[in-house]
Parts: sequence; C-alpha cells; structure tokens
Amino acid sequence: MLLWVGLGNPEPGMSRQRHNIGFMALDVIAHRHGFSPWRQRFKGLVAEGMVGGERVLGLKPLTYMNCSGESVQAAVAFYKLALPDITAFHDELDLVPGKVRVKRAGGAAGHNGLRSMDRMLGSNDYWRVRLGIGHPGVKERVTGHVLGDFAKVEVPLLTATLDAVADAAPLLAGGKPEEFMTRVALLTQDVA
Repeated sequence: MLLWVGLGNPEPGMSRQRHNIGFMALDVIAHRHGFSPWRQRFKGLVAEGMVGGERVLGLKPLTYMNCSGESVQAAVAFYKLALPDITAFHDELDLVPGKVRVKRAGGAAGHNGLRSMDRMLGSNDYWRVRLGIGHPGVKERVTGHVLGDFAKVEVPLLTATLDAVADAAPLLAGGKPEEFMTRVALLTQDVA
C-alpha cells in the first residue's frame, strides 16, 4: 500500500488558499481514480483507491499544517508502512505556478507541514510532490501569499495542473517519478 498525503489546513475558509494545494491535488486524484468516500480516521480524512494497479490510501490531516505529522505517523504506524511508501503533496514557493517536481528526502525548506512530518516520522526519507505556487518576491510577503486564495486569473493554470497530476498519477504510483513529471509538463505546456 502507498500513503499519499495532501498537506493543508482543514478550515472551510482556507480551502482555496495556496497552502492547501496538497488537499486540492488529493481531491482531484481521489475523484479521478474512483476512491472511496472520505471518512475520518488517523486525525484526518482518508479515502482508498487503486492508481495504476497500486492500492493507495489518501490522507488529508485535520491537525492543521503545523501538526500534519501526527496524522501521518498514526497512519504509518497502523499500516506498518516504510518511509519510501509515503508521498506528500505540498505547496512549493520555489517553483513557479504550474511547475511540479518530485523528489525523495531533503530538507523542509521552511515548510511547517514537512517539518512536522520529519519530526513525527523521525526521518525525511519519503517522497514529495512539490506543487509550485510561486514566490511573492520578498520574504515579508510570504505568509500572506501562502495563506492567500488563488487569484481568479490563476485558476485555469491551477485546474490544468491538478488535472495533469491526477492523469499522470499512475506513473507516480508505479515508481516512475521522472515520467510523471514529464507527463505533467506535457499536459500543462499550452495553459497560460
């Protein structure tokens, strides 16, 4: 089984914020691949389905971003998962909107959801799908940017990116991160 974690904040008023793009990605994947309905478990919402022939448990922690690791650790302990079976979908300031990168391990780069996961799991040796939200340009504007809603002009690219991630998800589930990134890039190349 694979554990795919979308990082975000649970308040309804935060649902369209850039910081919640991990939740958004998991919602589109779950819908596209016919996952079970979301239900409460492991201090979060879970849904199960098959992606590319692999069983995937989707998890959206309800612990708020800064404590995401509590929910993730509970699911990992219950299913006795290895760290490389975990993939976190999260917002990434250092990538322009529409860009998606996959990497294994690495630092949290100031991302409190990843920092919480690292702390609770005792390691950072899991996969990350970094979903670009762009940088506002100056450090003082980062918090407002991350916690701000996607602008109306950004929605077409956001929608295309999330659709591409869902379409290419079987490549990710199959352990082909390079092919996954290539497929997402091809599917989004004509979106302004």
